[in-house]
Amino acid sequence: MSDTRPLLIVDGDNLAHRAFHSTPKTVRAPDGSPLNAIVGFFSMLHRICQEEDPRGVFVAWDTLGVDTYRNRLWPNYQTGRDFDPEIVAQLNVLPSICAGSGLGIGKAAGHEADDLMGSAAKVESRSGGNSLLLTTDRDSYQLVDDRVTVLSPKRGTRTLERVGPAQVVAYFGVLPEQVPDFKALSGDGSDRIPGIAGIGPKTAAGLLLRHGTLDAVVEGWQPDQANLARMFREVATIQTELEVELPSGPPNWAAAASILRDLGATALADRLAG
Repeated sequence: MSDTRPLLIVDGDNLAHRAFHSTPKTVRAPDGSPLNAIVGFFSMLHRICQEEDPRGVFVAWDTLGVDTYRNRLWPNYQTGRDFDPEIVAQLNVLPSICAGSGLGIGKAAGHEADDLMGSAAKVESRSGGNSLLLTTDRDSYQLVDDRVTVLSPKRGTRTLERVGPAQVVAYFGVLPEQVPDFKALSGDGSDRIPGIAGIGPKTAAGLLLRHGTLDAVVEGWQPDQANLARMFREVATIQTELEVELPSGPPNWAAAASILRDLGATALADRLAG
């Protein structure tokens, strides 16, 4: 790979939700429709691109209203989430705005943004490149290695924490590749994965430190409990073999400015155009 700059891989829904909750809801188009998530999204993305100078940007998206294979494995997965209609309206148009701005787009029914992010990072690594994953979702920690780093925005600040293998070990007590095994045992409340009764984070980390893998941990368990743990691992594992098309160059901020100006976000459009 001739361009040694990293590929910036963005968890689109994650960034849009943060933008929606940090940008005033008074930010609206001339017709009154909400613009705060869109304006916040591109404002933060532009700033990060200025700081990180990526060779290109790939944005991964969930498919709203469509169950994933994880729901088929575990029907309670991510249940109970209720989104404000105003962010849903903006999530429905953000991917097309990104595409029109020269960003790579990943979206696949039945899969989450995580799976597209993991697949994009794998393609970039195979070509000899490095990736920065912009997300606050710690599921992404399983993707970390010597070519993949997570950029995790600290709440209430503009600081981006860099998460490499050492930081994953410090946080979870396990190696990045053991994160799905760890979540299978200890659970993940944000995703409604209960884990195995009686096993908390410290116990899970200790078991994996001693045995190495989930399969070794559950050897000798009752079949129903062992199979439950293996199923939770499958739910927690990010797929990395989806077909993705990576961007060939950096964002086209002039095109983004034109689209945003048409929507009524003139102040941001002027900043991007400049």
